[in-house]
Amino acid sequence: MACFGGKIRSWVLLFSVVFSALQFALGVTDPRDIYAINSLYTSLGSPPLTGWISTGGDPCGQPNWQGVECVNANITSIKLSGANLGGGLGNDLGSFASIMVIDLSNNHIGGSIPSNLPVTLKIFSLSENQITGNVPGTLSTLGQLTDLSLNNNQLTGSIPDAFEQLTELINMDLSGNSLVGQLPSSMGNLSSLTTLHLQNNQLSGMLDVLQDLPLINLNIENNLFSGPIPPKLITIPNFRSAGNPFNTTIIPSPPSPSPLLSPLEAPSPWSAPSVNVKGPSASRLPESGGKTKHNTASNISWIPIVGLFVVVVLALGVCFFLFRCCRRKFSEKIAKNQEMEKHGVMTETQKPDQSSQKPLYQVEKAVPKNTFRGKDHSIDMTRLDSSLSTRTPPFPLVSAEKIPADPFFTALSSRENASKSLGSTNFFTVASLQQYTNSFSQENFIGKGTLGTVYRALLPDGKILAVKKLEQSASENLSDSEFLELVASISKLQHPNIVKLVGYCMEHGQRLLVYHYCHRGTLNEALHLDDEIKRKLSWNTRMTLALQAAQALEYLHEVCQPPVVHRNLKSTNVLLNDDLSVRVSDCGLAPLLSSDHMTQLQGYGYGAPELETGSYSQQSDVYSFGVVMLELLTGRKSYDRFRPRGSQYLARWALPHLYDIDALSRMVEPSLKGAYPSKSLSRLADIITLCIQPEPEFRPPMSEIVQKLSYLISSDR
Repeated sequence: MACFGGKIRSWVLLFSVVFSALQFALGVTDPRDIYAINSLYTSLGSPPLTGWISTGGDPCGQPNWQGVECVNANITSIKLSGANLGGGLGNDLGSFASIMVIDLSNNHIGGSIPSNLPVTLKIFSLSENQITGNVPGTLSTLGQLTDLSLNNNQLTGSIPDAFEQLTELINMDLSGNSLVGQLPSSMGNLSSLTTLHLQNNQLSGMLDVLQDLPLINLNIENNLFSGPIPPKLITIPNFRSAGNPFNTTIIPSPPSPSPLLSPLEAPSPWSAPSVNVKGPSASRLPESGGKTKHNTASNISWIPIVGLFVVVVLALGVCFFLFRCCRRKFSEKIAKNQEMEKHGVMTETQKPDQSSQKPLYQVEKAVPKNTFRGKDHSIDMTRLDSSLSTRTPPFPLVSAEKIPADPFFTALSSRENASKSLGSTNFFTVASLQQYTNSFSQENFIGKGTLGTVYRALLPDGKILAVKKLEQSASENLSDSEFLELVASISKLQHPNIVKLVGYCMEHGQRLLVYHYCHRGTLNEALHLDDEIKRKLSWNTRMTLALQAAQALEYLHEVCQPPVVHRNLKSTNVLLNDDLSVRVSDCGLAPLLSSDHMTQLQGYGYGAPELETGSYSQQSDVYSFGVVMLELLTGRKSYDRFRPRGSQYLARWALPHLYDIDALSRMVEPSLKGAYPSKSLSRLADIITLCIQPEPEFRPPMSEIVQKLSYLISSDR
């Protein structure tokens, strides 16, 4: 028996060892989740995420996968907000067995939202990405969903009628897309919805479907909703509706019945007047006798006299009311003109003497000193004018072009009339810009930048302009007068290599800027997306582009007083005209940038090292310009997540190689095929090295860079 018992113990021990080994080999995580997360990793382009791999692995058994959380053997949460992710979402999200949270917000993920979604989702956030396509109708399967955030992407089409089963949904944000059409009827079933953001789309129709929801926060600004607004929505604590063409006309209520008539006997306001013979006064008359007839006739004869008296009194009251209104409007107009004059803005009654007008760069003596102060940036307008008038510019200045008169001016209020003329800058109404952009349609969509979305606008005379629709968060802290000051300061920036501001819109709560249109797109597109233009970018052309961008920065830093710091220089803000000449965009918009913009700029590979401490100066612009020159030299992106970790950030990778002539030759854009002077290559490397020095004090001023690039180009000829 002892021998038999020993054999049993041996078999048990062997079985335990084999079972443990098998369990180790198979892992803890549900195989469905392993497949789903491997597929997601591949679809995202295999980014450098700690622990993530494209095949196999055990995220729940070895909990070192970045952003992944598990309960027992199932992945329940993936949180990778702001992780510089790209690629797409793939088609296997629905393979997750028990996932409840997917947060991939604040990345660069493109492609469409897959139709196959995990039915266990409670929180689904893809905000601040580059998602395209439609909102999938399969949202209807997510019965446990509480939070849905798809805002600030490039979604198009209509909102699907897919909310009937989403009774647990509390927060939904679809803002900042290009969604169109009416709100689906199933939205009325969102019985738990307290926050709904739909602003900055092209949604239309009525809002009745929302009126019975338990909303606390509702934002529908900058859409095409019609009205009237349901009274229940107006009582929502945080309700924002500016920028919609609501029809607020209300049918006048019938007049109150006369106190001499009972409710049943009161005449209808829509019926013809009639004589009432059953009023209370008649009931008090004696039933017979001549005196009765005399009194009745006497009473009737007084009716027209009293009526005439009432009409006269009412007419006098109306005249007095109109007089008071006109007087008040006239006083308001005078006060507003005085306010506009205080900020250096022309009023309607001011007509400039065309024969004595100075060039745009000369100071206007009548303009008082006004200083606009934004986030760690200020523009003293009088000093700016004075500087431009006392210093001879090293380039021909561009005069303002005439733009067709806006056909919608007649509908402006007195406040809008007071601000419609801002120097040479045109005022556009929301209605006109909607007409010129076909209601900001997707076909006129140009791109989405840091501060807003840009659309192509076709004017009646055939001229094309670019309309930047500022994000609410970018300009909401500015009052109307501060925004006008900002527009005035931008309009002063006159340089052949800076995109010219044509006009602006400040109406119905919207802030838009209208610029000249650059037909060749951005330098980023030319280098990385448009092969036709890329073939035209010879060595000499690239050096000329660098010089022109440098001249624009030199103007901002060293001609404008006080200096204007760009703070957002990157290849997507270097635009190209038909002749491949440079126009730098977003100049003067630094006050609108958010506090976390410096972190974003570093994430894109353009941010100087000192940005980590919250410091930004002219020399930080110089660093960003050095990265743009590196893009011109190498043809590589400022940040490329598909490259090995040590070479993803272009400036960090390139700096040690710029000293080695052999390594430098291997860095040059392959499409140039060696067609460049070796001396010029070495000189350009020296310039770039100076620009991307880690210490800002060692970077040269832009005037020195302009001189070095000018010498480089002249020596090649």
